[in-house]
Amino acid sequence: MDEKPLIELAGVTKVYPLPSGDVVALDRVSLTIEDGEFVAIMGPSGSGKSTLLNHLGCLDRPTSGDLYIRGRNTREMNDCELTELRLNTIGYIFQRFNLIPLLTAYENVEYPFLLKHRKPDDTGWVDSLLGMVGIDRAMAAHKPPELSGGQQQRVAIARALVNDPMLLLCDEPTGNLDSVTGHQIMEVLSELNEKGRTILMVTHDPEVAKCARRTIVMRDGRVA
Repeated sequence: MDEKPLIELAGVTKVYPLPSGDVVALDRVSLTIEDGEFVAIMGPSGSGKSTLLNHLGCLDRPTSGDLYIRGRNTREMNDCELTELRLNTIGYIFQRFNLIPLLTAYENVEYPFLLKHRKPDDTGWVDSLLGMVGIDRAMAAHKPPELSGGQQQRVAIARALVNDPMLLLCDEPTGNLDSVTGHQIMEVLSELNEKGRTILMVTHDPEVAKCARRTIVMRDGRVA
């Protein structure tokens, strides 16, 4: 059994150089995320929450410090290796859904599968995922602009799961939803966590954060 933590940050710092002076978005952040955790990341605007999530998703590289995923230092990985890691290991759920408007809901979910396997899904996996999040076949034939916000977020969750990632990264997953729909989405995420999925979620909502098992508070680029 692999005893290495799923994620380990060791002194991660991110500095954005600006004409008016350097901005330290992350300041020597060290933390560990174990398999099966459900972690909420909270903090005021500008505290480094989204920057931290971007680094955990390997969408950005630290200025200094090290980020390990399953014991492998991402600093030592090239762009192709990082792309493969993002495709196979990490699922992303965004506040604004980030669905492709010209594709149907089904095609949006299938898209990462196509990128990984170079062929359409002929196993029924995409249909199964859509059904799991409450999107039936008729609804799956619609394009995102024809769906409600809650339906779009359900499609986005199915898309995030299609390559069976170890880690789900959620950036304000209920931020564009009404409270009832947001509660339904959190129930879906909680069920996924109960089945063993590791989830990291940025949120400003204390009620949403209560769904997590652990809360990390960010202030001024540091873990408070």
